[in-house]
Amino acid sequence: MARKGLAELLRLSERDDGAGLKGRAPLAPGTVSPPRPVPPHIVRPPYVSRSGTPDWDSRPQIQDAEGLVRMRAACNLAARVLRLAGSLVAPGVTTDEIDAAVHEATIAAGAYPSPLSYGTFPKSVCTSVNECICHGIPDSRPLQEGDILNIDVTVYLDGYHGDTSAMFTVGEVAPEARALCEATHEALHAAIALCGPGVPFKALGGAIQAVADAHGFGVVRGFCGHGVGKVFHSYPTILHYKNREGGRMVPGMTFTIEPMLTQGSAKERYWKDGWTAVTTDGGLSAQYEHSLHITHEGVEILTQL
Repeated sequence: MARKGLAELLRLSERDDGAGLKGRAPLAPGTVSPPRPVPPHIVRPPYVSRSGTPDWDSRPQIQDAEGLVRMRAACNLAARVLRLAGSLVAPGVTTDEIDAAVHEATIAAGAYPSPLSYGTFPKSVCTSVNECICHGIPDSRPLQEGDILNIDVTVYLDGYHGDTSAMFTVGEVAPEARALCEATHEALHAAIALCGPGVPFKALGGAIQAVADAHGFGVVRGFCGHGVGKVFHSYPTILHYKNREGGRMVPGMTFTIEPMLTQGSAKERYWKDGWTAVTTDGGLSAQYEHSLHITHEGVEILTQL
């Protein structure tokens, strides 16, 4: 689950002319079912019992040996739940049905679905269809042939969050939609390939920007990767575009990289729910995400099965 870019928090994006839809009907809100119950024995993250969206934690997530064991378990579970969710993607399936499956699989493993009650977010997973950049709320809209869908799973297990997302295609999709998904996956792994102790965080944005530019796609600036571990969102801020952000990676650090690429405008606007971020011109958006651990030798992809 992405964190809003700090430099973008107060910016209000304007709607463009819808040229990016290219004949597609614009995405519209469906009916959102009530939040699903969580058994009382499941341990909740601290923010669940508090009002408001949690503050950004300025401390990096540095794992000791015990923390790394727990972090690996949480990330492995997130990856397995994501794989399950992806297996359900088909024309006619609703994102609410995917939410139900994610919720049940998460609590069956003794974990809490981290998005649920994160501030006002009402569901257990983020599902972002077509022009939705991120933080789409699962609802009653059936998936349609040709849609592309990001499923963003985060679980809280034994005191640690594991966070990952991937793109899924619904039936046959247009070549340009598939190319966008493939380029976004390429951009994520270009950034991961650079990770290791002493590497500056700004190098990641440069690598992602280079891949996007090579394929003619935009890079969303309004959301970023983040530290993850005992808290959901913390330092470092991982910008996905060329930047001058300070800071370097150190062994034991855990964080996400989660680039969002677009066909047209990389600017976002929000639906009235305050969460769903869509491209201003209706162009398609794609995102991939992994949780990572910096080792003494390089990097470990914690959410890769």
